[in-house]
Amino acid sequence: MNDAPILIETRGPIEIVSLNRPDALNTFDPPLTFALRDYFTALHDRADVRVVVLRAEGRAFCAGLDLAGWRNDGSRGQLQHYWRLQRAIAGLLELMRSCPQPIVGLGHGAACGAGFSLLLASDVRFAAPDLRMNAAYIKVGLGGCDLGCSYFLPRLVGASVASEYILTGKFMSADKALACGLVSEIVPAADLLDKGLDLAGEMVANAPMGLRLTKEGLNRNLDARSLSDAMALEDRQQVMMLMSEDFTEGVAAFREKRAPRYRDR
Repeated sequence: MNDAPILIETRGPIEIVSLNRPDALNTFDPPLTFALRDYFTALHDRADVRVVVLRAEGRAFCAGLDLAGWRNDGSRGQLQHYWRLQRAIAGLLELMRSCPQPIVGLGHGAACGAGFSLLLASDVRFAAPDLRMNAAYIKVGLGGCDLGCSYFLPRLVGASVASEYILTGKFMSADKALACGLVSEIVPAADLLDKGLDLAGEMVANAPMGLRLTKEGLNRNLDARSLSDAMALEDRQQVMMLMSEDFTEGVAAFREKRAPRYRDR
């Protein structure tokens, strides 16, 4: 198998990004971390990619941090070394949320610590039956709030469930994740990629700018101060789209009972 830390497969406007350290359970080392950061940084300026499907090779999605892979090379003090490590992965998660492409996360096996946060930062999650996730940080003598977990998880499952898992570091099963709405569906492992691609295909059938604005609107309105603020953003986005050629095409296609031919204009 290609020994690159991530594998990228392009299927039209959809890209499949696979973590590719299966022998190390896809744990985060510097090459994997910076390959993902470079990829999601570039996505901000790539209109050709409209949806990303994020998955992993091997028997685990991502078992967390590869501490051995982040040895201090002696050029930094201990504080600077750990700050570089922390910000490298935290910055990646921020890039995932700010890129305009929806991300469909496909989880299987272990998704621990940073791997858990990687799924939380995705827009939609599907799970194989063997998916087991945990906020592992508190289990190794750290605080449980790390790498966006304390931000994402309460918003996705509510404060009580989030506190239960963050304060203990215990594993959440695929069944529990489905019950509390953290994943959309549990899918047989062999069908997981097809499920993600099917959903991505439904997304790219919509107007390109409309899809980008929808991800932005969902992100911003999770933190909206009021209904009025949320609706103000929606109003501005919709007026922008009303002025687009794609809106005209969408209405025409609806009336003519055909698939729209969007041009991102």
